[in-house]
Amino acid sequence: MHTGWQQWNRKATFVLCVLTILGLIAALPIGATRWKMEKTSDKVQMVFDYRDLVQIAAYQAHPKQFVKDELVKMHAAGITAMAVFESSLQELSWAGRLSLYNSSSASELQGKTSAADENYTYVLFSSAKDEEALRPVLESTYKQWGITTSSWSHEGRGGLILETPLENAILKPMVPDPIALGEIHEAGFTIVPRLSDRVPFDAASVDAMLGGFEQMGVTRILFEGDAVKGFADNAELKSLNRFAELLNKHGIGIAAIENSKPQKGMNTLGYLTHYNVVRLYSLSDNDAASMKPEEIADRFQLAAKDRSIRMFYLNGAPSSSPVKSMITDPLENLYNAMQDKNGVLAKMDKLGFAVDSPQPFEYESPSWHKPLKAVVVLGAIAFITLLISAFVPGVAIPVFVLGVIGSAGLYVLSKSILEQGLALGAAISAPTLALIWAIRRVRAHTVGNRRPIGGAADATATRVAGGSDQQVRWFFPGISAGRRLLMAITIFATTSIISMSGIPFIVGLLNNITYKLVLEQFRGVSLLHLAPIALVALYLLLYTGESVFGNLRKLLKMQITVLWVGVAGVLGVMALYYLSRTGNAGQASSLELTFRNVLETTFGVRPRTKEFLLSHPLFFFGIFVALRYRAAWVLFIVGAIGQLSMVDTFAHIHTPLPISIIRDLLGLVLGALIGLVIIGVWQIGEGVWKRWAPRIAQLKQGFKSGV
Repeated sequence: MHTGWQQWNRKATFVLCVLTILGLIAALPIGATRWKMEKTSDKVQMVFDYRDLVQIAAYQAHPKQFVKDELVKMHAAGITAMAVFESSLQELSWAGRLSLYNSSSASELQGKTSAADENYTYVLFSSAKDEEALRPVLESTYKQWGITTSSWSHEGRGGLILETPLENAILKPMVPDPIALGEIHEAGFTIVPRLSDRVPFDAASVDAMLGGFEQMGVTRILFEGDAVKGFADNAELKSLNRFAELLNKHGIGIAAIENSKPQKGMNTLGYLTHYNVVRLYSLSDNDAASMKPEEIADRFQLAAKDRSIRMFYLNGAPSSSPVKSMITDPLENLYNAMQDKNGVLAKMDKLGFAVDSPQPFEYESPSWHKPLKAVVVLGAIAFITLLISAFVPGVAIPVFVLGVIGSAGLYVLSKSILEQGLALGAAISAPTLALIWAIRRVRAHTVGNRRPIGGAADATATRVAGGSDQQVRWFFPGISAGRRLLMAITIFATTSIISMSGIPFIVGLLNNITYKLVLEQFRGVSLLHLAPIALVALYLLLYTGESVFGNLRKLLKMQITVLWVGVAGVLGVMALYYLSRTGNAGQASSLELTFRNVLETTFGVRPRTKEFLLSHPLFFFGIFVALRYRAAWVLFIVGAIGQLSMVDTFAHIHTPLPISIIRDLLGLVLGALIGLVIIGVWQIGEGVWKRWAPRIAQLKQGFKSGV
């Protein structure tokens, strides 16, 4: 019975391998669809924050003229859009449209005694034109907030009294400044309104506002705050649905800001607008002022090429400079970054991007995707089953059956969780199984093949000459250096191919546009960065000795010393540092950033440093040395970092497929070349040691004899 079950499991393993290969093949056409989609958005837009421009102008001798002059400079520099926030009394005051007073200061202005119990806001318009444009806006806004308004005047200038304290009045948002919108539009800029969710949703007023935007050529809006417009009232009014209908009606899309907390309702609104969404990168005030023009240009280039960014938001705030004894701003620095010989415009042109209103990716999900995706799902389940079987032989059939049943149930509950879970499982399985295969190949050429659970070795390694019993199976002298090199190349290449077989499963399972736009993120990346390393280490500890249970027994009986505690602490710190460097949140030093820029300039695509400088070379070297010295097997754990990193590269779904493919291949080639250099140095060092070690031993013996 036991033998029959083993035979069934061996047959099942073959079937699982076939299913895995079929899943891999089925994912390729889905990946081709994504490749085609990634070429459909080739325009970028530079947007400046108009509020920042107004604030900078407030510190100039002639603010209005300054704004006009800078708008001309910006347009010439390639900044073709202006972000306009919802207005406030404070902003209108900065722009010189009106003056603000509280009850006390208004009484002083009029030469009157202030009222005993009054704390109102007094608004005085700067001109009749300002009053004509802004009075209806203010009256409508404060009526919506339940604040009574009335008229007043001073020296021929009209005004409004708002029956609320000034501190409260300036907090109320209103539609964007209509005068500023007109001036910006006339200056030839595209307007990018920034809307908040602070005002209760009113479909009629929103429709009128979007209609006005449409007439001025607005094609995309941004949101301010932690939620999209209409989110707060959605449960009661279904306002997100209504807002999406109005956006579609007026042909206006939205923008999602990179590296910020996802704004509430963005995913829903993206779906309802048929994903008329582009990704936006925001350059902070500090970066605009402190970064060199070439650094800004490099950052924008990487964002457009590697992260599918199509809108660039430029901030710029005034600051006090004691060194220069004046108020400074970053505008000139930004113009240089845009216009220099190797500036933003030149780099975008070289990448094939035109500076224009950005268009969303043309996404489609044809009907033939569904049956292919079903095959990919089965392939992923089979891949995960193979990994489990590598550690627990004899369970392939029940694990696969349970995987299929569980996946079917999870599909009903959450299709997204199912896809992400299987993609993560396949991404972990591929590099882990690849390293296990490599370990088995090296073991087969040295200590001989072993049964997965228990059993004695089929072959015994040679004892080191003159060594003790503790040195048995640690030295394998039978294979020449030339043959070991050829075997190392074959094992390294094959291991990498097996690892990369996990890539199509990520591409095939996570092909939704939501991942491309980062409206939805692939979870479990930290687990992907740790699991293969831990599993490979576990396999080396338990599955490469006389027996699994024997190895486990030895580990449990080991005495815990201060040294082991110290080693564990160091490994823990290294693991935390390793995790801190993964993902988009990882930080890099200025020296490393410079090195990255050199790589980017040299190769066009930057290979991952941890792959080509660390993991791939040491893994390649480790295979070569492990064919002679068993202690080198520990380098396979380091090799797991590079193998999983190749798969993880494709977990950054916002990165175009061609970039990710080139990045992986570059890392492999450069890593192999560096590994060859290390092997050469090792061979030289080993030869020197063999030549001089006996002489050194003789000298030591002579000294002892002399004594």
